[in-house]
Amino acid sequence: MAFFIIMTTEQIYSIFLSSSGISTDSRNVSRNQLFIALKGEAFNGNFYAGIALEKGCSYAIVDEPDVVKSEKYILVEDSLKCLQELAYLHRQSFHIPVIAITGSNGKTTTKELIKSVLEKKYTIHSTKGNLNNHIGVPLTLLSMDKPEIAIIEMGANHPGEITELCNIADPNYGIITNIGKAHLEGFGSFEGVKKTKSELYRYLDAKEASIFINGENTILTELSDNLKLKNISYFSGNDLQCDGFVINSNPLLEISIRFAKGKKWETSTHLTGKYNLENILAAAAIGKYFGIAEKDIINAIEEYIPDNNRSQIIKTDSNTLILDAYNANPSSMKEALKNLAEIETTKKIAILGDMLELGNYAMNEHVEVLNMLKETDIETVFLVGPEFYKWKKEFNFIFFTNIDELNEHLENNRVNNQLVLLKGSRLIQLEKATKVL
Repeated sequence: MAFFIIMTTEQIYSIFLSSSGISTDSRNVSRNQLFIALKGEAFNGNFYAGIALEKGCSYAIVDEPDVVKSEKYILVEDSLKCLQELAYLHRQSFHIPVIAITGSNGKTTTKELIKSVLEKKYTIHSTKGNLNNHIGVPLTLLSMDKPEIAIIEMGANHPGEITELCNIADPNYGIITNIGKAHLEGFGSFEGVKKTKSELYRYLDAKEASIFINGENTILTELSDNLKLKNISYFSGNDLQCDGFVINSNPLLEISIRFAKGKKWETSTHLTGKYNLENILAAAAIGKYFGIAEKDIINAIEEYIPDNNRSQIIKTDSNTLILDAYNANPSSMKEALKNLAEIETTKKIAILGDMLELGNYAMNEHVEVLNMLKETDIETVFLVGPEFYKWKKEFNFIFFTNIDELNEHLENNRVNNQLVLLKGSRLIQLEKATKVL
């Protein structure tokens, strides 16, 4: 006979508070954790609940009665919904600033810069890596342990997703980095992207809360018009915290920042690309608003070193690499190419991978990039992936269907003393080319 426990979310939350945390992966559990069995297209966590219990989890939350074998199983209607409800309850136990961050480009870099700045004064809890979806946001919230400020990254690839994440995280501050042509397949159009990203503004507007906004981004300012939001701005606008400009980007970014009612600072960063100026100013504005000393803000910006294939400068024995291959969409791809074209060196190579999740827009957007490449002074261009490969006969570049083909070519045709941009969507895995560059 099978035994199981049926509990309210509040009762499960009490168990969570006495546990050592949440796990959704039976391969990586610790003693006294609460295992939550989630489902995906290729897996069903219910089947691994027993393994999690054997490894020391205190309870397993499941949503399929057939897997229940003891009193250590808690049966719920929907395990994912239970995870999200637990996260909401946990978030409500903290009366702190919760900053939600979304946008088409620069979310993670901006989040890490904000964290670097705010840590000069506060205990910060933030999204780890790219855990920014309907599972990652709850897991991020449930791992909070007495922070003074939380920074929650929110990604989306379909309408309604930002609202869903806001209903879990309940932010009282927000920032949209920018709005571009990302995930067009899921959003249906650029207007769909704008509507979905601005769900953050609408959620905060209902609370008469605050947003940090680039006052020179007309799309963002138009979306915030006629709302009750308090606008805390950078570049320009009401309640201006700071503005700035690029001094040099060849290839590392040197910038000038001027704080409102403060002084002007010139600083060097470990970032590349003029497009990162707005991400830096966002972090500086948020730091200024929360009372971080200007010198500490500048130090935090100077100390921040990007990783995880985002805006990284890597010097190998043979070349200098601009590794920005974590993701790509038409907006970020064009900015990366513009940046490469402006860098003052004649020896340049662009290695570009397909831009994914564009749906019916894929053909036109890839052709736009190809036409843009024709107008630059970039000496050599390698294009990787089936979307680009379709145009092999129409453009005088070097095409490959996948990263392995590119690497084989680079092994046999060594590149030396070049500035190399690697930019593409995650699944293309362009970072694998660094080992032969």
